[in-house]
Amino acid sequence: MAEYIPSPRDWVREQVELYEKSGGTQGTTLRDTGLPVIIVTHIGNKTGAVRKTPLMRVKDGDNYVLIGSQGGAPENPDWVYNLRANPNIELRDRTEVFKMKAREVSDPNERARLWKLAVEAFPPYDEYQAKTSREIPVFVAEPLQQ
Repeated sequence: MAEYIPSPRDWVREQVELYEKSGGTQGTTLRDTGLPVIIVTHIGNKTGAVRKTPLMRVKDGDNYVLIGSQGGAPENPDWVYNLRANPNIELRDRTEVFKMKAREVSDPNERARLWKLAVEAFPPYDEYQAKTSREIPVFVAEPLQQ
């Protein structure tokens, strides 16, 4: 088992700890917004360590849509590079934990459909895209076949 390295960002580290310590009954919303989040566990592409990231909960059937917005920053969040290198993830949605595989969406029609779902779940995504020159990455996390 790889070593877990908590986020250097206090709010991320604290949210992950609360979410997991409570078994998914607390810390399940984004700070003061009341909007639901999931925890994505992934492997660092440089360190090989376990990383955990809270992301907005965007569902598409049994799949989850993961948006690499980083608030519209000029760079992608680190987890984007991790999923590109190591697409097998664990996803915690409240009290349920799923083994999944993430794939980056490249088809423009699929991306547009999923982007619309994401903006419905979290309207600031449109603002984030408008304030950055990069195309914000969109991933789909699909359940691994048992």
